[in-house]
Formats: sequence, structure tokens, C-alpha cells
Amino acid sequence: MWDLCTNALDTAKLRGASYGDVRAMHLRQRDLTTKNGQVGTLAQSESIGIGVRVLANGAWGFASTDRLTREGVAACAAQAVSIAKASALAKRSNVVLAPEKSYVDSWQSPFRKDPFEIPLETQLALLLAADGEMRKVKGVTLTETSMQFRKIDSWLASSIGSQIHQRKVISGCGIGATSFQGGEIQKRSYPNSFGGQHALEGYELVDSLELLKHAPVIADEAAALHAAAQCPEKFGTVILAGNQLGLQIHESIGHPIELDRVLGQEANFAGTSFLTLDQFNKLKYASRIVNVVADARLDHGRGLGTFAYDDEGVPAQCTAIIKDGKFCGYLSSRETAHLIGLERSSGTMRTESWNRLPIIRMTNVSLLPGTWDYGDLIADTSDAILMDTNRSWSIDDRRYQFQFSTEIGWEIRGGKIVRMLKNPSYSGITTEFWNSCDAICKFDHWTLWGTPNCGKGQPMQTMGTGHGAAPARFRNVRIGTAFSKQ
Repeated sequence: MWDLCTNALDTAKLRGASYGDVRAMHLRQRDLTTKNGQVGTLAQSESIGIGVRVLANGAWGFASTDRLTREGVAACAAQAVSIAKASALAKRSNVVLAPEKSYVDSWQSPFRKDPFEIPLETQLALLLAADGEMRKVKGVTLTETSMQFRKIDSWLASSIGSQIHQRKVISGCGIGATSFQGGEIQKRSYPNSFGGQHALEGYELVDSLELLKHAPVIADEAAALHAAAQCPEKFGTVILAGNQLGLQIHESIGHPIELDRVLGQEANFAGTSFLTLDQFNKLKYASRIVNVVADARLDHGRGLGTFAYDDEGVPAQCTAIIKDGKFCGYLSSRETAHLIGLERSSGTMRTESWNRLPIIRMTNVSLLPGTWDYGDLIADTSDAILMDTNRSWSIDDRRYQFQFSTEIGWEIRGGKIVRMLKNPSYSGITTEFWNSCDAICKFDHWTLWGTPNCGKGQPMQTMGTGHGAAPARFRNVRIGTAFSKQ
């Protein structure tokens, strides 16, 4: 593979490229689902190819191919240079890259059980067993289970001398029970909605989640929600479970700090950003107890945003995003870092596949743990609603005004959880909401949640991101409006 990469770089240089990088990728994936005791999906696929990105005449060009011969790769590199030269005719200014060292390295994500070595029959049997446990519960209408596995090998070579091989193994699984009664639909998911939990781990992740143990619990809750009281509509205190807080971080912090959105270079799917450059190192984003980082290092955890090097060959880093409530960091690339005077890229350029350009993506954007024990937090709260597991979300195209609903809520009175609530929801303005945070649970209750389906770009790229969070409390929040009958 290295010979093909070198051939592509040599061709690009001969055709007039001032810079080039080549990504060869081999992607393997396995997907399994069940629905109501029947197999829904049972698929395995793989893809391999090369993408060539170059700078020529001060503009970018990109081309890709699955013809992995010297002739095929050379033609691809030549096409990339031609595209760059054509793009240069309409450029506003030359692309300039922030400096970066060259690296020669090989890295593999840690895992104990290769999911592709586990028989499909074994994996499917577990899903069907969990499905069966949920179907035993009276009132459950629909049961669903899923597993996803990815193995990604990438080889990056650049004209500055980098040669980096990385292998990542990603696993994910989840279960869900839906109950339809009297024209109302209620659903419970474990361990999270939208496919469950996903991480940079092997099959040991599936083992750790104990699907069979939790299947009857969530099925019972799905059926019981119909008889639960409706979440009230009011202003009050909200405690968000870690899985819901992870999505809150993703939508109201992760997307607006993407520097390509801030600069107007990218607006597909998630829009632009309210975090304009004049607010950098000035905006009071949150209360003083809130600290958020973008951390791609393995030390942070085995998240979907963990790697050794990004797809520009920049090493994984920890970047402070919010420090003691103050906004202080963007997600940047070598090009965008230079545009705002940063000395170095924050190392967030990633690509879904060999046939896509790398773009700025979230790594592990996490809320750092606080000091509260979960039990003490509940006991300290006189009147609140605990909201768990996302059901739906909506946020404007500048990531400022939002509304979320969750699958289940629990009313807290006098420091105790007293009853289940259905259709919980809350809404607010990003900075007002984060400034209302007055308690965050400690590391014992912190989880690095995986979001496997973040879409961005055109053509769209689906990328996994990580969000570390522990339960946290927010005061004076607007509650219950999503299901108002007004």
C-alpha cells in the first residue's frame, strides 16, 4: 500500500502540486438487527480504495479511485491536480496551512475480542434472546435489537514526509421496546437511543452491557409509561442523565465550535454557528463549574472520536473548549487554524471513507466530571424532573435555540424520586442553559457515550463522535413544551 501512496505523491508533484496527501483505506463492517423475534438485517461488507488531496496554484483538488494499480493511482493523482488548477481560477486567496511536523508511525486501538472473529450465529443468538425477553412483557408492541461492528485500516502518506498506519475496531449494540396503546406510542431504549452505545472497543463492549439483564426492565418501563403522569409544563429544575447530556453537548457545543461552520465554509445539515470570532476567549458560555474539552487521545477514553492522528497527520490532542465557563477553543484544521492566527491545527480533520475529503469533525467533546455523588445530588434537589434517554431533538441552524424530549422522566420531590413521568421535554437558549448548570456528578458516574451517526458535508459523511458526561443539574429551565396541547 505504501508503494501506491508514494506513486500518487510523485505523480502529483510532477503535475505541479505544492502539497499532497494520500489516504488508502480498507473498511470492513458488519450489521445485525432483529425486529419482533425475526432477523431484520444480517450484512457484512468491505471497501478499499485511495483518495488523493493536493494543493496546486493555491487551491485544493481531490480525487479518489478503487483501481489499486500504479496506473489507476497515477491517473487519480493527476485528476486531483487538474481539479485543483481549475478551482484556482475561482479562488479568493491562496490556501495556507499551519505548520506541522512529519510522523512515521503505526497505531492500533486496543481491544480484547475481535468482533469479526465472533461467529455471526453467536451474535445473532444474543440479539434474538434479548428480543425474546422484551416480548414476554405484556403491552410491548415492537421489539428491536442491533449490533454494529467496524474495522478500519488507513494508510496516510503526505508530501511533508509522514507515513502513518492506523487500525481502529469499533463496536456498538442496543435494544429497544415500543408500546402502542390508545393512540399513544411510548418507547424505552438501552443503553441509549438510536442504536445504543458505541465505542472504540471489541466485542467485550457487548459483553459488558448485559443486554439480557436489561431487556425486561426497559420493556416494563415502555408499557408502564402509558399510565404515568404527563410531564408538567413549567419553568423549573432539570437533572439530565449522562446519555441525554451527551447529545446536549453534541448539538449545543460540539457543532457550533467547528471552525469551518464559523467561517462560513460549511453549512450542510447542521448550519453555521453563533460562535463568531469576536466571542473567542470572551464569551461566558456556561457557569464556572462547566469545563469542556475536545480530546482525541486514548487517555481520555475509548470513544468514537479517539485516534492517534487525524486525517491530515496531526497528532491527537486535548483542546480546551470551555474553561471555568469561558469559551476558549475551536475545532480546527491546518487551513482554518492559519486563517484565525492559531499556531497549530487542533487535529480534528477526519473522513468517512477513501472517496471523501477530510473535513472538521468532533472528536470526543466532553463535559469534565464535577464533584457530586449522584445520590447526594438527588437528595439535595427539592423539586425537579430527571430526564433520561433522548427521544427527539431540534436546534436552529446557528445552534442557539433548542428543544429536546426524552423517553422517560422521573419526578423528584423532597430529595427523592417519587414517580415516573411520560413525554418529558425541555427547551432553551444554548448559553442561558449552560449558565444555569449548578451541579455535575463526579467521575464515578461519568460515561464516554458514542454517537455513531453524525452527518455533515455534501456529499454527506456519517462520522462517529464521543461525548463524556455525568448527570448534571440545571435551574430555571423551560419544561414540558414539546408535548403541550395548546
